[in-house]
Amino acid sequence: MSHISLVIKRYTELMKILTLLSTLFLASCASNKLPPLEKVKSVDIQRFMGRWYVIANIPTFIEKNATHGIENYSWNEKEQRIDVFFTQIKDGEKKEYTQKAWVHDPSGNEWKIQFFWPLKFSYLVLDLAQDYSWTVVGVPNRDYVWIMSREKTMDEKTYSEIVSRLKDQHYDVSQIQKVKQD
Repeated sequence: MSHISLVIKRYTELMKILTLLSTLFLASCASNKLPPLEKVKSVDIQRFMGRWYVIANIPTFIEKNATHGIENYSWNEKEQRIDVFFTQIKDGEKKEYTQKAWVHDPSGNEWKIQFFWPLKFSYLVLDLAQDYSWTVVGVPNRDYVWIMSREKTMDEKTYSEIVSRLKDQHYDVSQIQKVKQD
């Protein structure tokens, strides 16, 4: 691939990310007549760290038609933040994204996540297994949600119960799409 082609490709990816962030920002500014999302009472941040397979989501445009989504969280003691490394396969190509997150609430159930400086967005832990085997993360305006597991698969009963609770929280569950993991 020529240098110019690589620059154009990276520019296009950056523009897609900027569009997503602008959409998230504008949506967070819009008034919402729905009640605030209910978050889990608390999150043990150290137990939450590690690999999470994306089982299903309401995808951002970056995630549409992608497979094998994996979020890796690691605590950065020096910076007092969470380093996030997201990978997926889209159009036959592995894509990688790095982000930074800060625990915003002492209970650990709300983070501020940054795709690039200076913008930060709320990232809410909505549901979490007692044994930290699965979790659900969303954003305040309900436009996006991620159902994640420590394993590549999730039993259908657990998945259905999670989706039912998301519906109770006024998510449009018809938009939730399973993500291929094999």
